[in-house]
Amino acid sequence: MAIQLPADASPVHYEGELAAVIGRPCKDVSAARAVENIMGYTIANDVSARDQQQADGQWTRAKGHDTFCPVGPWIVTDIDPSDLDLRTEVNGQTRQHSRTSLMTHDIGAIVEWVSAVMTLLPGDLILTGTPDGVGPIEDGDTVSITVEGIGTLANPVVRKGKS
Repeated sequence: MAIQLPADASPVHYEGELAAVIGRPCKDVSAARAVENIMGYTIANDVSARDQQQADGQWTRAKGHDTFCPVGPWIVTDIDPSDLDLRTEVNGQTRQHSRTSLMTHDIGAIVEWVSAVMTLLPGDLILTGTPDGVGPIEDGDTVSITVEGIGTLANPVVRKGKS
């Protein structure tokens, strides 16, 4: 599926991320028990309209456009996410390259923090943050995010209204 760039947004950035998929309802989960509530992991592109993020002072509109945040290519249920290679390419050129072991917050801490605020339900996605190298995407680009052991999520980029 193509990422559609809104006519009223510029710049729009890619953000390659590992995503945890919640497997059962949970609330107030400790970091040590977070893995018990995770069904598996997938890849997400947390696409962001930076001008809208800055203008609004929050992220709802900037990250909420139709086609933003594509995920996939599937959910892997038998992987240790603690030290996976993550690479984002735009048109075949590496823009982000890091390891999940270098994330600011580990997945257990993220699940603990989020579940303290809200009940998590099966199928909920928790994006884990993006490494350095975030940058703009333009009409005609292709963004590919690869996470070791999961696969590659690839999406063409088009200006909204084009097919």
